[in-house]
Amino acid sequence: MKSTEPLVLVIEDEPQLRRFLRTSLKAHGFAVIEAETGALGLREAAQHVPDVVLLDLGLPDMDGTEVVQRLRTWSRVPVLVLSARGEERNKVEALDAGADDYLTKPFGFAELMARMRAALRRAARPEGPEESVLTQGPLKIDLALRRVELDGQEVRLTPIEFRLLAVLARHAGRVVTHRQLLTEVWGPQSAEETQYLRVYMTHLRRKLEPDPARGRFFHNEAGVGYRLELTGTPPTEPDIQEPNS
Repeated sequence: MKSTEPLVLVIEDEPQLRRFLRTSLKAHGFAVIEAETGALGLREAAQHVPDVVLLDLGLPDMDGTEVVQRLRTWSRVPVLVLSARGEERNKVEALDAGADDYLTKPFGFAELMARMRAALRRAARPEGPEESVLTQGPLKIDLALRRVELDGQEVRLTPIEFRLLAVLARHAGRVVTHRQLLTEVWGPQSAEETQYLRVYMTHLRRKLEPDPARGRFFHNEAGVGYRLELTGTPPTEPDIQEPNS
């Protein structure tokens, strides 16, 4: 019988960071298994079926992006990348390969926990028809009726604004890359036209954010993409600096 504690698989070759994550996660009610190579991580994932994977990109035997790609051939387990590679190219590659989120080292443990909780909530959604109504605080999105309300009042969106919002809502809590958003909303021919996104994301923020300057719902992952956060709580500022690897 599987333990009631959520099981975290940490795939990381840096012993100090593994030890930090093991101690901190166990103190917060998680069970932890570890792997220091990509190959071992894939074997552990197949054997133990974790609830979430924390993955470094710079592994000694293969790139972490390859680990994500292999996992995605047979598993939908949430994957959060933890990497010292902060370039947007690395983030985009990992997210496009199938990772659910990306944190650059050094990171705050409180933010890591918040993103893990969001990933576990998404994974806990039952299989079947997609939930058509999403509500958080003053914001209500009815995907079936194509209706959006803020504080009980309908907000008129253009067709493109609604399509953009719908894509973000279907992936709520997860970073959606610029390329994915552009492809799904405008088509493959517009995959590089990032100025479209800037314009329409500005429109959505002005129409839907109770306080556009604070970014309660819409969060920009600079150079990578956007995330619609339906927990109602903005990401916390980093509070613990982890060792770089």
